[in-house]
Amino acid sequence: MMEKKPLRVIAGPFVVPGPAGVAIRDRLRVSVEDAHVLFLVGVHLGSLASGDLAARSRDGLRHDKDSWAARKRDLTPASSSRWAGSITKASHDQWALARRGLAAHMRGLEAGIATVRRRLALPLGQKGSVGEPGGYRSAREWHTKSRRLVTLQQRHETAIADWHAGRVRTVRGGRRLANTRHHLDQAGLSEQQWREQWTAARLFLSADGETGKRFGNETIRVTPVGQVSLKLPAPLAHLANAAHGRYVLSCSVVFAHRGGQWRDRIEANTAIAYTIRHDANRNRWYLTAAWQCSPAPVVPLQAALTGGCVGVDTNNDHLAAWRLDPHGNPVGEPRRFRYDLAGTAGHRDAQIRHALTRLLHWTRQAGVTAIAVEDLDFTDGKTREKYGRRKRFRNVISRFPTARLRARIVSMAAEIGITVVAVDPAYTSRWGAEHWRKPMTARHRATTRHAAASIVIARRAQGHPARRRTSPPPHHRSDGVGHRSVQAGQDNLGREEPRRPGTGPRLQAVSPTTGRKRATSVSNTVRETRATRDQLPHSVKER
Repeated sequence: MMEKKPLRVIAGPFVVPGPAGVAIRDRLRVSVEDAHVLFLVGVHLGSLASGDLAARSRDGLRHDKDSWAARKRDLTPASSSRWAGSITKASHDQWALARRGLAAHMRGLEAGIATVRRRLALPLGQKGSVGEPGGYRSAREWHTKSRRLVTLQQRHETAIADWHAGRVRTVRGGRRLANTRHHLDQAGLSEQQWREQWTAARLFLSADGETGKRFGNETIRVTPVGQVSLKLPAPLAHLANAAHGRYVLSCSVVFAHRGGQWRDRIEANTAIAYTIRHDANRNRWYLTAAWQCSPAPVVPLQAALTGGCVGVDTNNDHLAAWRLDPHGNPVGEPRRFRYDLAGTAGHRDAQIRHALTRLLHWTRQAGVTAIAVEDLDFTDGKTREKYGRRKRFRNVISRFPTARLRARIVSMAAEIGITVVAVDPAYTSRWGAEHWRKPMTARHRATTRHAAASIVIARRAQGHPARRRTSPPPHHRSDGVGHRSVQAGQDNLGREEPRRPGTGPRLQAVSPTTGRKRATSVSNTVRETRATRDQLPHSVKER
């Protein structure tokens, strides 16, 4: 009999802390002259940022505060001290991001190499176990994977060498857009359209704020009435239309979302960062304001679950939600919030944002102040070697925005006062289908596997087990009442397990070739009557 794989330890639920930063955006309806000035400033600063990123990449692991200061001094004559500080900080952040991406790439290669090695060592056609793939199905596939193993090892050696040397591979504007230049027909772009997108992506119009300065930022300044002005670099100072080498845009900006918070910060001269971006496809300019905020105090778990909880199961095309009362009982009907993950990253982000908005509004209308979600992380499961030929499933995992979804739901829930509780995602779908799908199915409602999983997620956040209930002890120990619902493990002595079929030797039976040792005795439980006593032998009567 095959031994069952032991269940892994399930981590306890915890309250997710709120966001540590805020970013808002509004459109700049600039004139033709304003757009021309912004374009010239962005191209000039972008060229300086490209050169500084190359210098930062050459420094590698030898980078220190002295080299950082030297780079800033070199950029100051061609821009300004504040523009130089923003450029060098952006280069440092981009290098650090590429460094983290290299580390993730190394982990993915190591996972793929381990999986291929394990499957190559197994016999052909051997079936896999739970969570582990089996051997390859044919000799041809085995040979192909053996060659791929060599390729993965070479890539891993190259990544290791880059890591120790402090060498990163990054490009301003994005590697995807850079590679699109060689596949314009597949992208549906002309060379002129691609050039416009490439130039817009490499513009640099970002300035960090400084507390104590006027309106929180001296480089890109926005007044409380929405007037936008920026400090021009030294070579472009002749384009200024205001004092002290500044250029004031003819349009104003109005932040509809979080406008009150933004206005409070600039009136208090608190640091706030601004970024001006150009969308080449729509030919529009946007202004983004960002600032750090102290996270709100974390609400205790029991206090957050006082009014019940809403369990949310995240899937490929929808969010399955169900409301539970404080005792872990489902209330009302399940809800489904659909979204479409096909298309560009911007389209996926918009779909996720709209689905979360509907979910949070429904939660607030239900009077619940807590949402239970799975603590998903697919970083170790995106390697193509883990799921073999299941290309569709690998595509779902690769495009699923786990980090974006987690950040979105935390920030949006904190805005309306809803607490997010993260739980361990182990066995939620399996136990939901086993214990809740059939009981919650009615004539007017067909409970799905995902809706049942949302119940398990919410109960796990509340501290309840996945099972609906435990049967009481039977009134007797015979098999007529059936087996108990809670079974002991195989290692426990005296466990209550189903009786095994009698296919083995009869250990306590009498051999058919062996005679009995004594005669059968007369039962002494039969009541003797006069009729039965007259029929007994005389030897028995004399006794």
